[in-house]
Formats: sequence, structure tokens, C-alpha cells
Amino acid sequence: MNGNNTAFRRTKSGALKAAIYFSAAVVCILAVTVAAVVLIKGLPHISISFLTEKPSLLKGTTGILPNILNTLYIIFFTMIIVIPLGIGAAIYLNEYAKNKKLTNLIGLAAETLSGIPSIIYGLVGMLIFVQFCGFGTSLVAGSLTLVIMTLPTIMRTAEESLKAVPQSYREGALALGSGKWRMLRTVVLPSAVDGIITGVILSVGRITGESAALFFTAGMANEIYGLAQAASSGNAGSTLTVSLYMYAKERGEFDTAFAIAAILLLLTVLLNFGAKYVQKHFSNRT
Repeated sequence: MNGNNTAFRRTKSGALKAAIYFSAAVVCILAVTVAAVVLIKGLPHISISFLTEKPSLLKGTTGILPNILNTLYIIFFTMIIVIPLGIGAAIYLNEYAKNKKLTNLIGLAAETLSGIPSIIYGLVGMLIFVQFCGFGTSLVAGSLTLVIMTLPTIMRTAEESLKAVPQSYREGALALGSGKWRMLRTVVLPSAVDGIITGVILSVGRITGESAALFFTAGMANEIYGLAQAASSGNAGSTLTVSLYMYAKERGEFDTAFAIAAILLLLTVLLNFGAKYVQKHFSNRT
């Protein structure tokens, strides 16, 4: 009887392992296939002028330099706001909040925000930031809208990372005479940095690929701005994803659309590698 149970458990374990490997292989094949199709169709249409000029009907040029810069600006503006807010909220909920009903309510609100379609964020951002706050259709309004979109992701991942830090770390630091904030800053946060950076990577990916919310808030202009100009209200700008939609859907220029998609793919990979480098740097320090 025991032999039969052992054989059954081994068979079950082998079947589950095979299913896991099969699922991983399918995901990898699909990801590689999509990336390969985009790169094969997009890379031949990329040139130096395509990367360094802006589109002009008079000159007959098709460039995406404004779109690349606008994408980087929106990522930068969003991250410098959402990272302190998200991590601060996670620290409060996990380390300071005593009211369980309040923390559960905030958690429910964060989960609800995560499930709202991005087009709804765009409409709300247009009403609040573009019209009510007077920022106009601008990169600033788009960034503030994306702050609301990505805040739940960073907050929840940071909170779960803080929960994963063993309680003994906190008790040991406090026993050595450390204050609570010093304990959090020097012991807990460095131990949770891997999970926090993972949340940041996910948020950057969503920002890079967002288009629906930016139609109503950031606009579709193709002007080249400096950092100070981009941070000013009223300066609209089209990101790579918005430009990709316009070329593919509105103009039917699919060669240009695939070229933008290839640039977008490579930019996302570079940003992820950069985040992984920062993650590894902090891990080595701790």
C-alpha cells in the first residue's frame, strides 16, 4: 500500500513538474516570437535620422526623437513622485498603522485602483489635472495621471517586501539601541530593496507601454523639449506608444510603426537591465 502511494506521489510530482516546464517553455517561446517579429520587421527601417530628427511634413522627415525624449521625461517625472509616495505608504501601513480596518480599507482601495482600465484614468486625469488644476494638455498632467496608475503597484509590492523581512531583524536592531526610524532605514529597507525594485520595474514597464491615458492628458505634439520645458505646464508631448498608435492606426504606416515598436522594445530592455543593475548594487551593499 505504501509502495503504491509512493509511486502515485512520484507520478503526480513528475506530472506537475512537466506541466510547469511546459508552461515556462510556452511563455518563453511566445515572448521570443513576439520580440523576433517586432525586431525583424522594425530594425531595417531604423536609421540615424529616424532617431535624431522630429517629424516634419515640410521637410518630409519621419523622426522619433521627440517621442523618445517625452517617454523618458514621463518616466522620470512619474518615478520621482510615485516612488517616495508608494514606499512611504507601504512603510506606514506595515510598520506604523495600528488600525487594521483602516489598513484593510487602504489595501482594498489599492487593489481596486489596480483593476481600473487605463482609459478611465485618462478621463479622470483630463478632468483633474488638465482642466481643474490648470496644467493643460502637458507632460506634467500625463505624469501625474500615471502616478495614480502606478501607485498601487509600488505600494503593494513594497508592503509585501517589508512583510517578508524577518521580525528578528527588527528586534535585533531595537535591542542594540536603534530607534525605530533608524532601524527601518538601515535594516528593514535594505533587506526589502529587491522586492521594492521589482515593483519599480513593473511600474516602469506600465508607464512605457501606456497610451490610452496619455491621449487625454499628455497630448500628441512632436516638439523637442529640454527638461525644464517638459516640466512646465501646457507643453504637450507624444510618447513612443502614442506615436506608435498614430502611425499604425491613423496613418497606416506600418513600417514606421514596427520601427517604433522595435525602439520601444529595446528601450524597455535597457530600462529593465538598468533597474536590475541597481538592484544588484543594493543587494551587494546589504
